[in-house]
Amino acid sequence: MRTLLTALTLGLTAPALAAPVLDTPVKDAYWADGRAQVAARLRAVNRPTRARNVILMIGDGMGIATITAARIYDGQNPGPGLPRRSGEENSLAFETLPHVALVKTYNINAQVGDSAGTASAMNTGIKTDIGVINFGPDQDAAACTTPAALPRTFAEIAKAQGMAVGVVTTTRVTHATPAAVYGHVPNRNWEGADRAYPVADRQSGCADLATQMVDFKPGGGLDLVLGGGRARFLPTAAKGMRDDGVDLVARWQQRHPDGRYVADAAAFRALDAKAPGPVLGLLANDHLSYEADRDPAQEPGLVDLAKFAVARMQAATRGKPGYYLMIEGGRIDHAHHATNPYRALTDAQQFSRAVAAVLASVNLDDTLVLVTADHSHVMTIAGYPARGNDILGYLKNVKGGESEGPAGPEGAALDDEKRPMTTLSYANGPRAAPTLSHMLAPTEKNYLASKLNGTGGETHGGEDVALFADGPRSNLVGGVIEQNVIFHIMAEALGWR
Repeated sequence: MRTLLTALTLGLTAPALAAPVLDTPVKDAYWADGRAQVAARLRAVNRPTRARNVILMIGDGMGIATITAARIYDGQNPGPGLPRRSGEENSLAFETLPHVALVKTYNINAQVGDSAGTASAMNTGIKTDIGVINFGPDQDAAACTTPAALPRTFAEIAKAQGMAVGVVTTTRVTHATPAAVYGHVPNRNWEGADRAYPVADRQSGCADLATQMVDFKPGGGLDLVLGGGRARFLPTAAKGMRDDGVDLVARWQQRHPDGRYVADAAAFRALDAKAPGPVLGLLANDHLSYEADRDPAQEPGLVDLAKFAVARMQAATRGKPGYYLMIEGGRIDHAHHATNPYRALTDAQQFSRAVAAVLASVNLDDTLVLVTADHSHVMTIAGYPARGNDILGYLKNVKGGESEGPAGPEGAALDDEKRPMTTLSYANGPRAAPTLSHMLAPTEKNYLASKLNGTGGETHGGEDVALFADGPRSNLVGGVIEQNVIFHIMAEALGWR
């Protein structure tokens, strides 16, 4: 000790102290996994501070409870040839990312937000009202006559700088979250020229979202759009929904003679990601199917769409400025609205696999990847289920737990009316169902979970959602942040001021 103090006093360099060797009588799988996770985080610490590309991946409605349940479901249902686990120890692809924050999702005028207001915050850097896409909170339809006064979107700024922009979703491409990449409307329902956008309201001069997507002006238009919603682009005479007689697919093809339009899985799979020109894929009349119902021969899945999108963006920007790509797993939200845990979790699992595919395809030294949700839902995980209890099944309390209680058929815990309970339930949602849900096992895909309050449809939840990140400037993701800060983190990563 005296030698070390003398060296410090004289300004000399003290000898390096040897790091103690970690040792423990038991080194199990958790020990090894913990060391691996620390090593991965150390690699992330030294990322460059400037990104060339930004990928924002949104699991629509994927709140914290959904992440936990999907993690367990994924571990218990890993896929053909993989061992089934209890699930709790599992991690979804994005949960391995080193930087995490909690995000506040309220809208300017709403304690619990919707996809329009929340996606607008991420794409413009400002918060706005519920149901509004990329309008300021004090603007109404009259603002459509002065578009320069509307908030500029991340995509508009990126295209003006020569970057490529892509949109991928499992919903209609005119649905709130994807529309927030390119559109401006005071009413999210104005997706096309149809009954949802009354003729009287069209006098405001606001173009419907399908038209805005096709006519997107900055940088010559969007480079890639993949999703559903074809009917919003076609006139009624062509089996679409447009009552104005306009064929927006034909207009897009006329505007982009070098572009490629596809409408089914076969045509999509025939696409060459390296071929030049923009790509428009309207792969269903309405939303794409839930993953649990999808026929691969008829529709590509989110993993397929995400892989192609990254490859196309990389090819389009080779030797040029980079890209901004938004990928949405949009139907997690829809399954929750129906109080259908099976479809919500299978779509969340597919979203996780899409994240894994993206992470395997990019260089995290030049690409910032952000994974988040726009808002939560009111699904809850409750009781004291034993470790490995089927996350979709009946609640079977662990023996010796705080509330073991009476057990019914198959060992299910019973409520005070002697009904078997499930681990997953909802705070509200539709009481009646077109399917006789109460006659189904809770593990069946059409089963609708129990709910506390009867409503026309299950609502969003207002708690914070998670944001996961890796890549340049991902270190800015941390703490509890406002949702509009996501825009500014992306902008900082690209060096925008």
